[in-house]
Amino acid sequence: MKFESEVRILEIHEEEWVKKLQEMGAVLEGEWLQKRKVYDFHPKIDNKWIRLRTNGQITTLAIKEVVDFDSIDGTRELEIEVSNFDDCAQILDELGYHYKSYQENKRIRYRINEIEIDLDTWPLLPTYAEIEGPSKESVEQFLKNFTFDKGKITTLDVDSIYRTIYQIDPDFKVLTFEEQIR
Repeated sequence: MKFESEVRILEIHEEEWVKKLQEMGAVLEGEWLQKRKVYDFHPKIDNKWIRLRTNGQITTLAIKEVVDFDSIDGTRELEIEVSNFDDCAQILDELGYHYKSYQENKRIRYRINEIEIDLDTWPLLPTYAEIEGPSKESVEQFLKNFTFDKGKITTLDVDSIYRTIYQIDPDFKVLTFEEQIR
């Protein structure tokens, strides 16, 4: 597993970020509606889960683990590309892994050098920016280009953002823009 170096800037003004990214020469890589199924391990392991995700072009299967909620490089990830979202979900189901949640979010991705900038919109949440780079230092250096409320920076994962920042219980069986089913 590798450590991810990423942070999220909550409650951004999307248009301002897009303008600044374009001025910096960032390349728009795409806009997607992402679909994902999230699975617990058997037995369940706190802060560790399985994620199957597709943006309609690329589908990945990952193991995610938060080892330090307060660190830019506090999440470990092991990810592979798979050929088909529904087939992979069926394989997981046959192996006894039944998804605990189906989720959708909108993502706009920009890239500048080795930095990925995702402008993410989730149901019930304001849009935020996720900045990921090859190192903690590269992410911190990139953030110096932007002005934002330092109180809006977080290393929390999405479930923790729902729960801790916005006091929304994220335990939905279905979490889409059209419906939220517990």
